[in-house]
Amino acid sequence: MLALIAFLPILATLVLMMVFNWPAKRCLLISWVMAAVFALVFWNIDAMALVAGSLYGMLSSADVLIIITGAILLMNTLKASGATAAINRGFMNICPDKRVQACIIGFSFCSFIEAAAGFGTPAALAGPLMVSLGFPPMAAAMIALVCDSTAVSFGAVGTPVTSALNVLGLSHDAAYIADFSFWTALPHAVMCTFLPLVVLMMTTKFFSKDKSIKPALEAAPFAIFSGLSMAIPMLLIAMVVGYEFASLLGALISIAASVIAAKKGFLVPKKTWDFGDPDKWEKEWLATSEVSPVAESDMSLLKAWVPYLLVAVILVLTRIPQLGIKGLLNSGLPFVVGIKNLLGFENLNWSLKWAYLPGTFFVLVSLITNVYHGMKAEQIKQSWKDTLKQVSGAALALLFGMALVEVLKYKGAAGVSMMDEMASALAMVGGSLYVLIAPFIGVLGAFVSGSATVSMNLFTNLQYNTATVLGLPTVFVISMQCVGAAVGNMVCINNAVAASATIGTTGREGQLIKTNAIPMLYYAIGTAILFYIVLALGITPVA
Repeated sequence: MLALIAFLPILATLVLMMVFNWPAKRCLLISWVMAAVFALVFWNIDAMALVAGSLYGMLSSADVLIIITGAILLMNTLKASGATAAINRGFMNICPDKRVQACIIGFSFCSFIEAAAGFGTPAALAGPLMVSLGFPPMAAAMIALVCDSTAVSFGAVGTPVTSALNVLGLSHDAAYIADFSFWTALPHAVMCTFLPLVVLMMTTKFFSKDKSIKPALEAAPFAIFSGLSMAIPMLLIAMVVGYEFASLLGALISIAASVIAAKKGFLVPKKTWDFGDPDKWEKEWLATSEVSPVAESDMSLLKAWVPYLLVAVILVLTRIPQLGIKGLLNSGLPFVVGIKNLLGFENLNWSLKWAYLPGTFFVLVSLITNVYHGMKAEQIKQSWKDTLKQVSGAALALLFGMALVEVLKYKGAAGVSMMDEMASALAMVGGSLYVLIAPFIGVLGAFVSGSATVSMNLFTNLQYNTATVLGLPTVFVISMQCVGAAVGNMVCINNAVAASATIGTTGREGQLIKTNAIPMLYYAIGTAILFYIVLALGITPVA
């Protein structure tokens, strides 16, 4: 009964967003109120604790808002300076086919940014880039969110995996780490081989005049090649080098392989495909807010790409622990600001690592670009004006979304949270059938919290203990949790809000989540079936 009550705020959000097409900011406000009332009545959470938890969640939204603001500012800066026009010409020279561009930018480039930075950054960069190339805004949002999945488990230099190992106290168990790395990489490698094709099928089905998957099937050889160019290196690197660099190096190899193949015409469809005349696009494909036009220029391709290259270099340098920069930027004042014991509650210590956030680097690179690209004062002013206008639409949704997360996570008098009740209900499925449920517990954590890392922190112990009770290999179940947490990024509310804000489709988050549920189910069910077969064959982990 309690599990059903705990699900109601999430169910309300889904129904209001996906059935009635309400904007996320209104839905999340209603869901937060519902969760707060349920927490008071059924979980006996102190009213002051509820206020403190909600405030903590709202403060925590600053991280995402800074990332969104920086990403939108960088996008608007490049549009105003003429860099976007030059980048567009460059991609047209590589290959004008939108299916090929979706594989290179949506899958390979998005995976690289996820591997380097994580935390919603990929959709914020790849989405606007695709829009500037002529993708319908809703198509760009869908592609970016769906493709920001494979690299997530090993994203931000392996943060989700590291979090799980720390939670279990196994961060020094070399055998378990090796097993965990392999069994997390394997399902990703299998599923991501066909992910670009699935994305293309959805793109041509939902965003083309003919509403057919036939154009996607024509590009199937290139799409599968693109998937394999990530899958094989990622799996091998996870086995040989280590999980920290599996996504990073795998994505770099994928970018290089896909770009070279496209330029050489290898496996590229003979007939070029695009989305047709923008004046004839359906209303549901378009942005809901006015977007500034791309400024024309004769800027060189290298000069236009320098801001993106700077972002990539900075992200990599600040994410590799061995270089020492990561430790410095996370070391405390002045790089970290915060509030201890929020409203007197010892377990609520909010901090903002402003110097480590990708959004801060986006703003910094935008300022450098103002000078490097010789932008006029009016261009700079317009880029900031457009940015603040776009961000304002997402701010309320993120505030109430993060407040909702904290209410669902907060443990009541019995030491059990609403999130615990939901996961425990799913975990009641016994025996080998639990394998079919395990990935979806990871999806649930990411869907609600907006983070694979948070999902791992929330449910790793639950998954481990359930596997132990059921006599299942714990590494299999934890790996499924890790893959599910990555896949949850496709449909999580906060990511949908962030992606929509950067592309100008705020208010259509429900439509985006509903569409992305298709590839999420493909990935999660495929992972579950893979492990079900592994268990049926009697294969066991080494550790």
